[in-house]
Amino acid sequence: MESTTPIVMGSDHAGYALKKFIKEYLTVSDFEVEDCGTFSEDSVDYTDFGIQVAGKVSAGDFNRGILVCGTGLGMSMVANRFKKVRAALCNDLFSAIMSRRHNDSNILVLGGRVVGSELAKEIVNVWLKTPFEGGRHRKRIEKFDTI
Repeated sequence: MESTTPIVMGSDHAGYALKKFIKEYLTVSDFEVEDCGTFSEDSVDYTDFGIQVAGKVSAGDFNRGILVCGTGLGMSMVANRFKKVRAALCNDLFSAIMSRRHNDSNILVLGGRVVGSELAKEIVNVWLKTPFEGGRHRKRIEKFDTI
């Protein structure tokens, strides 16, 4: 993925530090990043930020998004309620790669209390660079939109 591709991000308070780290890394790597918040470690509802990011990806305003909460579970559940969103909770490199190759994930979800910053950076890298294989996987993805 080209660094000119804009990415939308969001987190709750538990994911704030990791989101901030990833945002800084992406910005230095020449990615355009829209940050939907939160902007501190003050307690907030993860749903508010998951809705903002997933809504923008669902509407086609962004091709890719990144969400971070404490475990990544809540953000995954919220994001996957939106049409055309394929949010993947990836706390390891293999899951990140396969979520792109076979599932064409368009939102990466991370657990801020699960993954360290350096591993998260590697996960983001492979997730952004891994292409969707298409082929037999495309028809499976198309079935998502009929649900």
